[in-house]
Amino acid sequence: MEKILEKYNTSETGLEDREVEFRLNKYGENTLNEIKKDHPIKVFLMQFVDILIILLLIAAVAAYFIGDWIDSVVILIVVLINGIIGFIQEYRAEKAMEKLKSLISAEAVVKRNNKLIKIPAKELTIGDIVAIEEGDKIPADIILIESSDLKIDESSLTGESLPVHKNHEYKADFDLSKIESSHDDSVKSKIAYMDSSVVNGRGLGVVIAIGMNSSIGKIATMIQEADTETPLQKQIASLGKTLGLIAVVICVFVFILQMASKGFITNIDTITEPFMTAVSLAVAAVPEGLPAVLTLTLALGMQKMAKNNSIVRKLLAVETLGSCTVVCTDKTGTLTHNKMTVVDNRLNNKKKALEICTLCNNSSVKDGKEIGDPTDISVMNFAEDNNYVKDSLEKKLPRIKEIALDSSRKRMTTIHRNIEQNNEGKKHANIKVLSKGAPEIMLNLCSHIDNEGEIVELNEKLRKEVIENMHQMTNSALRVLGLAYKEINDDLEAEEEIHFTDEVEKDLIFAGLVGMMDPPRKEAQKAVAACNTAGIKVVMITGDHQETAAAIGREIGILKDGKILTGSDLDNLNDDEFNEIVEDVSVYARVFPEQKVRIVKALQGKDNIVSMTGDGVNDAPALKNASIGVAMGSGTDVAKEAADMIIQDDNFATIVKSVREGRKIYDNIKRFVKFQVSTNIGAILTIICASLMSLPIPFNPIQILWINIMMDGPPAQSLGVEGAEKNIMKRPPEKGSILNKYSLSHIVIAGVVMAIGTLGVYLYELSLGGSITNPTEDIKIKAMTIAFTLFVVYQIFNALNARAKSDEKNNFFWIAILASFVMQLLVVYLPWLQGIFRTTGLGIIDWVIIVIAGAVIFVSDKIMKKIILRG
Repeated sequence: MEKILEKYNTSETGLEDREVEFRLNKYGENTLNEIKKDHPIKVFLMQFVDILIILLLIAAVAAYFIGDWIDSVVILIVVLINGIIGFIQEYRAEKAMEKLKSLISAEAVVKRNNKLIKIPAKELTIGDIVAIEEGDKIPADIILIESSDLKIDESSLTGESLPVHKNHEYKADFDLSKIESSHDDSVKSKIAYMDSSVVNGRGLGVVIAIGMNSSIGKIATMIQEADTETPLQKQIASLGKTLGLIAVVICVFVFILQMASKGFITNIDTITEPFMTAVSLAVAAVPEGLPAVLTLTLALGMQKMAKNNSIVRKLLAVETLGSCTVVCTDKTGTLTHNKMTVVDNRLNNKKKALEICTLCNNSSVKDGKEIGDPTDISVMNFAEDNNYVKDSLEKKLPRIKEIALDSSRKRMTTIHRNIEQNNEGKKHANIKVLSKGAPEIMLNLCSHIDNEGEIVELNEKLRKEVIENMHQMTNSALRVLGLAYKEINDDLEAEEEIHFTDEVEKDLIFAGLVGMMDPPRKEAQKAVAACNTAGIKVVMITGDHQETAAAIGREIGILKDGKILTGSDLDNLNDDEFNEIVEDVSVYARVFPEQKVRIVKALQGKDNIVSMTGDGVNDAPALKNASIGVAMGSGTDVAKEAADMIIQDDNFATIVKSVREGRKIYDNIKRFVKFQVSTNIGAILTIICASLMSLPIPFNPIQILWINIMMDGPPAQSLGVEGAEKNIMKRPPEKGSILNKYSLSHIVIAGVVMAIGTLGVYLYELSLGGSITNPTEDIKIKAMTIAFTLFVVYQIFNALNARAKSDEKNNFFWIAILASFVMQLLVVYLPWLQGIFRTTGLGIIDWVIIVIAGAVIFVSDKIMKKIILRG
């Protein structure tokens, strides 16, 4: 203790006022500091600094100037919605920080000037002497100099499910240099960490870290880091930049080409047509409907997942689960029930053993809620399952004394009186001593063993049999209790006349062993198997002991050929060494918050998309850094605010259902992106080729906007709610681009077919008027109407090509297709719409040509798929 006081330049009487003032100036207040945030207006405006958004704004302006204010407003609304969503997401980190700050203790009892006083916790400083007792929250990181049966709940910080015993007993060779940095158990057992709670005993300690330098302060630093971009965010951004670059280059190229054909004469008449062509190309190159369809598809996916107990807090996180290659999961409450349960027993006398489990027990049930130590609750429930009910048994055998459990005794004993009256009316008191505790200690206190009523001496052979049973149970990672009893005959009637000494716990009779654990959920094993089939690696990361983690890992199928590492093992590995083995490790035990982040980042460094689950404050940094953070519904508010998704029922099987839904959504996103981009490519090729052939442009900008938003919208959105592919959980995760080689081949071929077909029919219609390059206005409008309508029909057939191979019905698809076709008929035949879109009515022969030409894309896609499958 003297060395600790010397290290922090303090004394048992505490700091003096002058020293406190000096240290507060030096170290600052004991508060959590937030990183300076941008002004909300700046954060909102920055949502629009994106190439795709900028191009959409340009398209909106262009649409307005050519008279189509409706499309201009629609595009602006889409852009505004995206900006609002992005703004909300960026402020999630600030909310998580607010929740974390609310956890900090408001007051502390500190010794200063040799007096105990209560002060605001923010006024604590390094070297302060802090007193803690049952019910207190630890106000700073402190190292103990006094303790009495001190137990602290660190579950929210370390993930350890049971309270941790702390003590101030230091060995002569204790290394003070390890205090602030080590994860060594010998150091952890001496330190009470900020924000943990005292559940038993009391203590006195020296403040060694405050504010942002404390354990929870380091977590605060990590959760304020920027959100990790999801794979879809990266791919959509990349797609936007690519399409934007294509749009700019092609627009400039076609504008120069058309101006060259006019001899670069710069007057309003010669510039208008090339400019309108460039605007048409810009509109054609940008998939205006993509952000709206993407947002709506993800939102619908969120609603469906919510019905399955998965609350998604971040739109793009929906698809990330479908792409994840590694699921890192906590053990307690996720893979297990988070309830200690007796799962094995070796009872020598079942009746006596169940009696001990029931009566030598301080747990109870109040208003339907179980109250007490998890171990006591588990053995009480075990006895009750065997018809030994505590309330009724206590009436028969009332407790008259208890010798309490403590860390040195490692056992609990209760003494009960059973007063019986014989036929002559004389009372006889039968005293029962019931004891349970660490099996090796209980065995040493026993002289006999009860084999179902036959009490025999506990010889060496029988002792070895009990020890063998104990080892079998502990090797299965069970927490084992030994049960023992003895009976004392006493003719005294008044219980206050009975006196007991420590001798009462000697010469006990051994009654058996019970083994308990937090058992795995039945559905967890199936869920892990489903992940393995789907090519997803499941990794368990827990604060529990290595043996417990390994046993659960093996039972549910996580730990097979993989390795198991502890937090101390991780500390002994440098980054290169860890990166070499990270994909071979299946279970991590006794890990700390920063180590969880290290694990996540190492896996991501191996090109993995990592999902991380957790429920405590200690999990928040890892949840924040993972590709998708999944918090448990019963977890802390800090974990929920840091996560992208919340599992309401704390069930790993629900995560697997969400993975399936995520894969379906990702498939559908690829489906409509491929569908929409092929439309853009087809329109671009059509306009470029028409320009190179010195033909009038087949579509005006309003028609292209109609195609991109109105015609792409309903079919694309209907593709966004397609059912899951039949093999969706029997294939590896998607790790490549949203547009892979097959998709790009489909897009190019579809675009070429649409361009050739549209231009072919367009040329044919123009030729009917005599001059292809300079047709009459009526011929030109009819040819443009047919080309425009054919292009819409291409989209209908193209949508059929993009459908999923699923057993699930999607009636919305047919409604969308019908709606698109009807809207096109209105544009073609309603006079007031003809004026806006510059269209004219079509005859039956025109429709026959359109349908036959449109069906070509349906046939070409089937041919392409057969060629690829053969290849």
